[in-house]
Amino acid sequence: MATISASLARFCVISRPSSNSQYILFNVAPRTGTPNSRTGSARFRCSAGQTGFFTKLGRLIKEKAKSDVEKVFSGFSKTRNNLAVIDELLLYWNLADTDRVLDELEEALLVSDFGPKITIKIVENLREDIFSGKLKSGNEIKEALKRNVLELLTSKGSKTELQLGFRKPAVIMIVGVNGGGKTTSLGKLAYKLKNEGAKILMAAGDTFRAAASDQLEIWAERTGCEIVMAESEKAKASSVLSQAVKKGKELGFDVVLCDTSGRLHTNYSLMEELISCKKSVAKVIPGAPNEILLVLDGTTGLNMLPQAREFNDVVGVTGLILTKLDGSARGGCVVSVVDELGIPVKFVGVGEGVEDLQPFDADAFVNAIFM
Repeated sequence: MATISASLARFCVISRPSSNSQYILFNVAPRTGTPNSRTGSARFRCSAGQTGFFTKLGRLIKEKAKSDVEKVFSGFSKTRNNLAVIDELLLYWNLADTDRVLDELEEALLVSDFGPKITIKIVENLREDIFSGKLKSGNEIKEALKRNVLELLTSKGSKTELQLGFRKPAVIMIVGVNGGGKTTSLGKLAYKLKNEGAKILMAAGDTFRAAASDQLEIWAERTGCEIVMAESEKAKASSVLSQAVKKGKELGFDVVLCDTSGRLHTNYSLMEELISCKKSVAKVIPGAPNEILLVLDGTTGLNMLPQAREFNDVVGVTGLILTKLDGSARGGCVVSVVDELGIPVKFVGVGEGVEDLQPFDADAFVNAIFM
């Protein structure tokens, strides 16, 4: 066992494995001048056996999101611009023009990737309410449109807070296809959780991509978190994750964030590896992982649905992280994926900054895409 002072090294090995071990636990010192945990100003501290710690953690993150509405609003600007035509359509609406207006509204929703099924459902609901006399002005039609979208989001995807249980450490597995932003999302999530007082351990379970561990180590450095990495190139992802969860349990961490290799949803053998990862974690802590978050690239729009279905069938996805939505005009896919799969969106990526992974709030989303 060797211990090196963090002040003397960029990172120190706080638990050096035996000569035949394949894993190493790093305590990574944060970079000077980069985002770090606001330990002194955190709204509460973690302590063993603290009642309702994870419940408070989830609520605090959601509450903070409400104060960051501007980030969500600006992040969906391209989708909002796509849907701005709706205001023009409804400005001079009259009953005689209803069919034409609804046809054009339908087209605007489809272009923003709401999907045929949802779009038809929304438009027909509006048509029925208009001709029954319930909606008598353009403003009333727009408010009804927003209510329809909000109802679709809340009826099937209401559990948008992280569900981390009551036993420490909580385990979150991050899964998805190549290039979707898994590792970046994990780093931003670590930053968000640590800033609320949680003690975070990262697990570099992406043993397939050569640069993945290095990328996650950089995020550990930026956020001041600790990380478990494979020392051997031949280490299995499931072994790395189980070792990390063991360390998390032994050393009193609150949350273990598990990165995994990106894989195409059509690659059977790699999808089977995810099952092994899930099982290995559950052997250490029964019931873990508490969350399996699927990262989906928002720029792919409705093309994300087959990916989501397959990952859900294989490992049972509990929540979604939709990334790169600030660079896409296809924000309607958020509604489509919730309606089709009944899986809640937990976070949305609305920028490249470390604070731009925002907890999903249905009201804020609806207000962001409809001016």
